[in-house]
Amino acid sequence: MFERLVNIICNYVEAEPENIRPESRFMEDLGFTSFDFMSMLGEIEDEFDIEVEQTEAVNIRTVQEAVDYLEKLASDN
Repeated sequence: MFERLVNIICNYVEAEPENIRPESRFMEDLGFTSFDFMSMLGEIEDEFDIEVEQTEAVNIRTVQEAVDYLEKLASDN
């Protein structure tokens, strides 16, 4: 899950995959804008065939938090 998410992240920001860590913060460390983040969530929904709740998405700050959330959604399906 982490590797797949890293590949998606690299579509949105100028970051090398090897520099993306679980503790990397989307906005502060990776340079995401709010628009980038929401666009990425749309791609994640398509890629993993899940639906991300906007109320939950606003609480996701780090790559690991995103992985944890996506794994939870995937296990619920």
